[in-house]
Amino acid sequence: MNGHSARQRELATIQFGVSLRIDFLTPLATIPITKPDASTSRIARPVSDLSRAESMYCAALKLVVLAKFRNHQGFDGVTLGRPGMDYHFEFTQCLEHPVAPTPTREDLLVFYAPDRAEWQSTCDRLAESGFVCVTSLNPYWDVLGKTFEDHDGYRIVLQNSAWSS
Repeated sequence: MNGHSARQRELATIQFGVSLRIDFLTPLATIPITKPDASTSRIARPVSDLSRAESMYCAALKLVVLAKFRNHQGFDGVTLGRPGMDYHFEFTQCLEHPVAPTPTREDLLVFYAPDRAEWQSTCDRLAESGFVCVTSLNPYWDVLGKTFEDHDGYRIVLQNSAWSS
């Protein structure tokens, strides 16, 4: 299965919420391209610098550009993800009616990475891509994880454990 054992794939899967995950061991070329359906989730956010958000999130989370749009009813945007994933990110800017990003310190995207090496590698990529490691408002996230903040104040928690319900 892509040259990796089921256990390696399980350990390298970073989960978002209950069922959303990024598998960093699966090469993009091996993922079937599917059209989004009703079960696809989109996390949409206004950003102050569209190009910077695209660059940071693609490099840090190994995402690719799924779509871009310019002047769509006054909005420019980019959709990031990986073909076949059941979620993606959309970042937008409206030059005519600017919306300032206003995240709080508790607006979090939480990814679970049980494999220590993959967790550390992803932490390193977040820092190298321009995310800043910050102390989490909720001390729970600092026990087994690290919290990173992007240029607009949006936060990602990378938890070095498996998610359990």
